[in-house]
Amino acid sequence: MSVVPTEFETRRPGPLQPLAVRIGAISWMPRLLPAIVRTDKALQGATRGRVTILDVAGLPNLMLTTVGRKSGLPRSNPLLCVPDGHRILIAGSYFGGPKEPLWVKNIEANPAVTARFRAETFELVARRLEGAERAEAWQTMLATWPNFARYEQRTDRQIKVFELVAAD
Repeated sequence: MSVVPTEFETRRPGPLQPLAVRIGAISWMPRLLPAIVRTDKALQGATRGRVTILDVAGLPNLMLTTVGRKSGLPRSNPLLCVPDGHRILIAGSYFGGPKEPLWVKNIEANPAVTARFRAETFELVARRLEGAERAEAWQTMLATWPNFARYEQRTDRQIKVFELVAAD
C-alpha cells in the first residue's frame, strides 16, 4: 500500500479524449459495459495494472475494490474517476443505464475501499455526496467527462456521486 498523497494529481486530457467522449455518448453503450469491463480487467491483468482502456483513451481512472455486501469477497471494477485535490470523485453512472452498478451497494454497505490509481494502491474511504456537495462535485466531474450529463438524462434515477479520501 502506498501512502495517500495530500493531493491527487490532475493530468491534462489525452489526445484521444474527444474521441472517447463521442464513443461514450452512444446510446447503446450500456449494453456493451460488461464486455468492456471484462476486456479492461484482462488488459490490466496482463500489464499488472500499468495499462487500462481508459488510459488509452486519455482519461483518469482507477481500479476500485469493494467488499461484496452479500459475499464478503473483494470485488474489483475499473472506473473513470476525477482527481480533485485531496479526494477522488466517482459516479455510479453505468452509462446512464436503468440500474446502478453493484459496486454502489457494496460501498454503501462498507465504505472502506482499496483503489489502484496510477499504478499505486491506496486504502480509502468512500462517502456519498448529496445536495450542494453533490452539485458542486458533479460540475467538477462534467469538466472531465461531459457525458455524465447525457447519462443523467438517460435514466430516471439520480446518479450517485462518491468522494474517496484517505482512510484514517
